[in-house]
Amino acid sequence: MEKYINLKTELNYEKLKEPAKIIRDGGIVIFPTETVYGIGTNGLDEKAIKKIYEVKQRSFNKPISLLVNNIEMVNKIAKNISKLEYEIMETFFPGPLTIILEKRSIIPNILTANTNTVGIRMPSSEIAKKLIEYAGVPIATPSANISGRPSGTNIRDIQKDFEGKVDYFIDNGESKIGIPSTIVKVINEKIHILREGSISKEQINKIVQNY
Repeated sequence: MEKYINLKTELNYEKLKEPAKIIRDGGIVIFPTETVYGIGTNGLDEKAIKKIYEVKQRSFNKPISLLVNNIEMVNKIAKNISKLEYEIMETFFPGPLTIILEKRSIIPNILTANTNTVGIRMPSSEIAKKLIEYAGVPIATPSANISGRPSGTNIRDIQKDFEGKVDYFIDNGESKIGIPSTIVKVINEKIHILREGSISKEQINKIVQNY
């Protein structure tokens, strides 16, 4: 039977230590971010990542992004980061933006669909950041929904899909933003927007103008 924590009224971060350990040990936890709810596990554990694909009924040719809580963690999982890529992270981290970077060999191929890049995001949600901090590993986190269905923005709907399939639910009410993150990739010193979320093309273009 999966466990449940209600953090809607009282933000007791100490309660996150147990689900963080479960993540580190390869279990699956559904938790809030500022965009939508995520379904997460240890992003360095191949078997755990495979479980996420299976539970979400997600195609293995669709990569999964990693959530981090500081730039030091970014540097451990990505390499050859350009000045412009650091500039993007400095501007939009923490927040609803995912950047595609060249991955280090520490990242399992299953996470990136056998490509040499990985999506990285630093959430602004305090619950998500504490969970990453306590877990001590980047968290592989697609949105908490069965593939093809809308992203989960409240625990009630999510529980219907994942009851009996995950280890922990963390409830923090309705998602603040309610849409997935903007995804960007730098190619030949140009920023390409692969998916537009709450961070707009105009906001991203400001970086280019100042760069």
